[in-house]
Amino acid sequence: MTTPQAPGALSHLKVLDLSRVLAGPWCTQILADLGADVVKVERPGAGDDTRHWGPPFLKDAAGKDTNQATYFTACNRNKRSITIDMAQPEGQALIRQMALQSDVLVENFKVGGLAHYGLDYASLKALNPRLIYCSITGFGQDGPYAERAGYDLMIQAMSGMMSITGRPAHEPGGGPMRVGVALTDLFTGVYASSAILAAIEVRHRTGEGQHIDMALLDVGMAILANQAAGFLNTGAVPRAQGNSHPSLVPYQEFATADGAMLLAVGNDGQFARFSEAAGQPGWATDPRFVTNTLRVTHRDTLVPLIEQVTRTRSTAQWVALLEDKAVPCGPINDIGQAFDDAQVQARGLRVEQPLSAASAQQSGISTIAGTASPLRLLANPPVLHRAPPLLGEHTDEVLHALGLDAAAVAALRASGVV
Repeated sequence: MTTPQAPGALSHLKVLDLSRVLAGPWCTQILADLGADVVKVERPGAGDDTRHWGPPFLKDAAGKDTNQATYFTACNRNKRSITIDMAQPEGQALIRQMALQSDVLVENFKVGGLAHYGLDYASLKALNPRLIYCSITGFGQDGPYAERAGYDLMIQAMSGMMSITGRPAHEPGGGPMRVGVALTDLFTGVYASSAILAAIEVRHRTGEGQHIDMALLDVGMAILANQAAGFLNTGAVPRAQGNSHPSLVPYQEFATADGAMLLAVGNDGQFARFSEAAGQPGWATDPRFVTNTLRVTHRDTLVPLIEQVTRTRSTAQWVALLEDKAVPCGPINDIGQAFDDAQVQARGLRVEQPLSAASAQQSGISTIAGTASPLRLLANPPVLHRAPPLLGEHTDEVLHALGLDAAAVAALRASGVV
């Protein structure tokens, strides 16, 4: 990730961000990392809900908690924040003026919610036919659930994701389990950014924008991937099976002399090399284990045999033993250990962003840490140009760019519009 001197791939685009929480902000952060000018509209005095989703909170120079949740920082860097009360006609007029100058608008209000303010797609298309308007909802713009609010946990449950996550129901601690991050929110943000870039490509040919209808449920079903394909083509309902794989063996965690490791054998050649390294070359020629399909069939026999052997060495010894044999094997890290990993450090996956002098003085925070963008465009890499903004940090700056003078801004602030 580069400094602002290297222009981003999307530096020519202006994005109006009316979204909050995670799916929408994750989408717009991807665009911002690629250089787009993203202006985030927040509620005066409150802001995005995730500003208050803590603990954990950012800490000031003395190590004390601030009132800023770390959650917000995960998906709002490289953006400018402006506060506008869209319930007031003057606020609606400001957003319409901003939409006139924008290439993309992203929102995650309930279906029809922005029509009350004249900020729906039809209204803004009439003003700016080139506008690409991306709506993100729980269930989409149509269907019997369209009016329902949708949250990641609900979608993980409804889509079946939780039913295949965690240990089998009959084991201790078994039962449906959510994924450890808001997976459908995050994937919806990624899919939404892809859809926006596709719509921009279409606009190059037609000159017209369009409405994009993104639904968490649609994404939740799509990312079932191989599990959905298996059900749709066989009728067999997948079940939770812990860290093992429904179609590959051995592909799971195994106990070692000092903990556990992850072994991920994806083909017969890898299994033969693992068997040789483990001192059990006969496994690779055993009629029960010679192919992956047979190993899946005889999983309950093979896995205990492997674990008897894996317990004889430490995790580090197994990783060292298998590293030059092209057998995927690794430790099971916590997040702290992951950021200490040599490869993670070599790739620069932890980044630090300094706050502006005024923001640092106001918040008591000098830098905010985050995870680097994984989008490694070599000619136009992602850029770091702004730390996650304070609430309304750029209100004056954005309004002045719209042509409002200091007196006009002061009047808006006095009336509670901004």
